[in-house]
Amino acid sequence: MLTLKPAKGHILVAEPSVIGDISFNRSVILLAEHTETGTVGFILNKKLDFTLRDLIPDIKGDFPVHRGGPVEPDNLYFIHKVPDLIPNSIEIRAGIFWGGNFEAVKELIEEELISEEEIKFFLGYSGWDNDQLMKELNAKTWIVIEKEDGKDIINHQPRTYWKDKMLQLGGNYAIWSNAPENPAYN
Repeated sequence: MLTLKPAKGHILVAEPSVIGDISFNRSVILLAEHTETGTVGFILNKKLDFTLRDLIPDIKGDFPVHRGGPVEPDNLYFIHKVPDLIPNSIEIRAGIFWGGNFEAVKELIEEELISEEEIKFFLGYSGWDNDQLMKELNAKTWIVIEKEDGKDIINHQPRTYWKDKMLQLGGNYAIWSNAPENPAYN
């Protein structure tokens, strides 16, 4: 289940020691791309306080928007499960796709042919240059999960996703699952 080498489609789970980092404290990140030149991922469990309609007023659906990461926070990204409905999608892993034709997404939303269980929107992304992610892994900032249930990537409770991952990891991580987000509150 655990591996030290990240790859496209793997999940990064913030170590409990990542405290005080606004972007990454208790984050669970899907790696959408990982090459020798860099890594791109999306934080799966940081829901923002507004919807897609707040960003695009003429869109019909009130889909939630998540903070994908600190890079390009004004740009909208999405992952989904319906590549047959969204042309030009890029496969991240079996059953999960990144991007594609946004006009097709708007039409699917307008015609109510896509749901929150099939698509997730993000402002910004998480990115690492060359060896930056490996340095962070060596510093014990992240846990890499190789195998993750594909349905869980889009359909999960953002508020408890990190805690759920800690419980799945077990051992000392399970103890951290109930720790307060800010230890000063303890």
